[in-house]
Amino acid sequence: MTATYLDCNATTPVDPRVVDEVTHYLCLEYGNAGSRTHGFGQAAKERVNKARIQVSDLVSGKPDEVVFTSGATESNNLAILGLAAHAHRTGRRHIISTQIEHKAVLEPLERLQAQGFEVTALAPTPGGWIDPDAVRRALRPDTVLVSVMAVNNETGVEQPLREIAVVLGDHPAYFHVDAAQAFGKVVAPLRDHRIDMLSISGHKLFAPKGLGALVARRRGYDRVPLTPLMVGGGQERGLRPGTLPVHLIAGLGTAASIAAGEHQQWVAANSSAKTALLEDLSALDIVLNGDPERTVPWTLNFSVPGVDSEAALVALKDLVAVSNGSACTSASYDPSHVLTAAGLPQDQVAGALRLSWSHLTPAIPGAEIAARLASLRR
Repeated sequence: MTATYLDCNATTPVDPRVVDEVTHYLCLEYGNAGSRTHGFGQAAKERVNKARIQVSDLVSGKPDEVVFTSGATESNNLAILGLAAHAHRTGRRHIISTQIEHKAVLEPLERLQAQGFEVTALAPTPGGWIDPDAVRRALRPDTVLVSVMAVNNETGVEQPLREIAVVLGDHPAYFHVDAAQAFGKVVAPLRDHRIDMLSISGHKLFAPKGLGALVARRRGYDRVPLTPLMVGGGQERGLRPGTLPVHLIAGLGTAASIAAGEHQQWVAANSSAKTALLEDLSALDIVLNGDPERTVPWTLNFSVPGVDSEAALVALKDLVAVSNGSACTSASYDPSHVLTAAGLPQDQVAGALRLSWSHLTPAIPGAEIAARLASLRR
């Protein structure tokens, strides 16, 4: 029996149209985009430039604001650690972030703290979202960066980016958003030009693993004053050296183009699937982890009273592929830092399960999931 894949927040399947594009530039037009002396290199360069347009269009940006990276983890590191030299030069070394960020944000912030930066990590509301007024209260003249994710990877709670952008207003602090779970799925909020930097991962948007981007918007003519984390080669305006993986870049560009035309259909399909799943689980009296009014349609994080998540994973493993937290911390059995930060009861945190799907997911076996979880009640 093949389990139904319900872990799309960890990684999505690759869209067949993206597979075709990646294969073409991997096997047929395989030139190096840095080769200037022949047609193979020119074709590669043109495809990279087209991908910059496809990615930037989705967030109402400009092609030359797109820096290709290995994924959102690298993009987050570049956005945060890359500002350190500017912060030292200006004497503004205060950063605002949240307690529910991905480790790819929290750990770079810890590194800056060790260098003398002051980090204010805001706690979420019990519903899992950051109150914009908390950002307002934390904002100081020496704040250099505000970093808030778009959609939480564990709970699926969408953060109030527009309201936070209004709070920041004309303050000089740079606004960084980890958009790994949102890019191509939550479109309008990411087009707000008060957001200075957006981190993207292709494998969250039906493209292959290993490729992402940092969209770093200009303020007028001024670029975000980032210092590269690596050197050697000068690619990506010197911010990310190394030979460009043209086939992966082509895949991300295609995925972004598909999302631009189809994301509303995805929302409708995912919403219908969520409604049906909640109906199937209703007899279990599940407790939702995350404000249901703010949760995206493709994620459900819940606890079943009396059921431990580790036991649930064992009981469900041949039926559905699900998780009980972030894929990047799945080797750890520590309680979810996201749910703990929201102040949820310990037993509720210990019982949390995350189901995440997409428009490519076949029918979710909700009734069978409910039956197996019911059998585990103590």
